[in-house]
Amino acid sequence: MSERPNRRPSSPSRRSGWLRPPGPAATPPPTSPSTAPPDRESVIDSAVYRDGRRVASPTTLADTFRLLRQQPDGMAWIGLHRPTESQLHSLAAEFDLHPLSIEDALEAHQRPKLERYGDTLFVVLRAARYLDALEEVDFGELHIFVGPDFLITVRHGAAPDLTAVRRRMEETPDLLSLGPEAVLYAILDAVVDGYAPVVAGVQTDMDEIETEVFRGDPEVSRRIYELSREMVEFQRATRPLVGMLHGLMAGFAKYGTDEELQRYLRDVADHVTHTSERVDGFRQALTEILTVNATLVSQQQNAEMRALAEAGFEQNEEIKKISSWAAILFAPTLVGTIYGMNFETMPELHWAAGYPFAILLMAVVCTSLYVIFRKRDWL
Repeated sequence: MSERPNRRPSSPSRRSGWLRPPGPAATPPPTSPSTAPPDRESVIDSAVYRDGRRVASPTTLADTFRLLRQQPDGMAWIGLHRPTESQLHSLAAEFDLHPLSIEDALEAHQRPKLERYGDTLFVVLRAARYLDALEEVDFGELHIFVGPDFLITVRHGAAPDLTAVRRRMEETPDLLSLGPEAVLYAILDAVVDGYAPVVAGVQTDMDEIETEVFRGDPEVSRRIYELSREMVEFQRATRPLVGMLHGLMAGFAKYGTDEELQRYLRDVADHVTHTSERVDGFRQALTEILTVNATLVSQQQNAEMRALAEAGFEQNEEIKKISSWAAILFAPTLVGTIYGMNFETMPELHWAAGYPFAILLMAVVCTSLYVIFRKRDWL
């Protein structure tokens, strides 16, 4: 590990069981803490602890560094929300954080992962919360740096709120005295517990969607698609976490993790596995619901097309009848019109049998047309 000026050595009893380095640490960024003025708005809370109890509450990162040096067996817990680049570089210079982890923390939009850089553990988590008013899932991103005597959280987004985690740990000094790995456990537990309301909210949405599908709501397809996208994000948040926790559990014996923390982490791993299985079930159910909805929409469209075809057929039958009677009535009209013309010289104009002949002609034509239309089922 590189030498850091004005940094006291970590106490062997406080050295993290999970975080013993497999190799040398990387060179820190060239930025000096003295050239990086802190942005107080990004520092949510910063505290120095000793034996599980808060001994100082500095307001700036520089004060935190100074007070931590004064506590041989102390631990710093720094909570940041969307920190500036200068803040992260000052932290990197003080705690020998790897440049790649700093780059990830700056850019955000990372998938959940766990990486070791020297004696520092870098963890990325995706937290989630369910927004009842909007009926949608909101995702946040949390980056955690865990060292022998420090823990730094970098939060991107509204979730998770770590205030309750800090309060819980401060109320249980025996657990907090186990060091940074105990705080990491508490954060993992809070993130995983935060998935439970999301699962409940999604289950409610699923029930509503099923009702809307069979009710024929035209907007349900869009809602299914949006919820499916959220479940993809949810799956990306929970599935890697299962492997991360199993990786931590695999190192219990190697790194001498406290037995109490082992039990806690196993419990968190069980909850994550259960949540991941529920999310997988949601995705499968949404796929089936989408298929059912497509089938119902197709059936509805076929029914509408059949109704239109039947209406068209009935309309054609009516048109046939009207056309047939119009043709039958047109025949005597035509004969009467011809013999009603005012010409002096016309055949049969002065013929004594002209009138009976015209009537007979009209009758024959009308009867012939009626018989023809009748045979063709027009009448």
